[in-house]
Amino acid sequence: MNFEIPRRVIHVWGGGEQDLSLASKAAIVNVRLLNPDFEYLFFDDTRISEFTDEYYPQYQSVFDSFRVPIQRYDFFRYLAVHHYGGFYLDLDVFLISSLSDLLNFGCVFPFEELTIYHFLRQEYGMDWEIGNYAFGAAAKHPFIQAIIDNCIRAHRDPKWVDRMMKSIPRIFREQFYVLCTTGPGLVSRTLAEYPNSARDVKVLFPEDVCNKKNWNLFGAYGVHLRGGTWRKGPLNVWQHFIRFIRGKWFTKLLEEQLKASAKIGPKRSL
Repeated sequence: MNFEIPRRVIHVWGGGEQDLSLASKAAIVNVRLLNPDFEYLFFDDTRISEFTDEYYPQYQSVFDSFRVPIQRYDFFRYLAVHHYGGFYLDLDVFLISSLSDLLNFGCVFPFEELTIYHFLRQEYGMDWEIGNYAFGAAAKHPFIQAIIDNCIRAHRDPKWVDRMMKSIPRIFREQFYVLCTTGPGLVSRTLAEYPNSARDVKVLFPEDVCNKKNWNLFGAYGVHLRGGTWRKGPLNVWQHFIRFIRGKWFTKLLEEQLKASAKIGPKRSL
């Protein structure tokens, strides 16, 4: 099946354009200047609600029952790209060139980083993840539908999610919950289990996946600054402590995984 990504860029910010930071406004100007012939769509909470009511009412109950707000915005980005086609970009993604060269691929995702999930490494021999901070696809692309289906499955079947997080210490699992239910962990798992991944999905791999300077890029087209606004908020003493020891654990684990991945070599493919 042949797909082509339409010339369209989608941005989402729940509070509306009036609440955007200067950096986010700069990201909008950046993408529009570099892609002047692309249609531009911006969704705030009102437009998101109108969109789901009109086009995906069958998912409304799931959408309303996500327990973490960012899950709704994750889920919505998949619905929007599935319906309209085009490129979704986080508002902390800055481009250095037009996206036109990617249109013929049909479905494009960025390599994000090497994974710490034993599930991906052991079950599928996949030591890396793709990101959901920037991606593009043709309307109704089956891989985007597979992501949507898995978001619903993760919401309804906690045991399915537990398989992905079984190597994460229980004290830290809450911090990975969003990543594995609507975020890049889930998207990467969907790719690993998707039967036609090599044919239907283009992953923008760097020359060396083990070089951390190549992580969190949209291929050669842009960079994700990892603003992580969904994580922000006041922390109590216990939360600060958990964050501290999680950081120590994560650093040690990542060093071990980097060594294991370096033995495979610098390049990856589907």
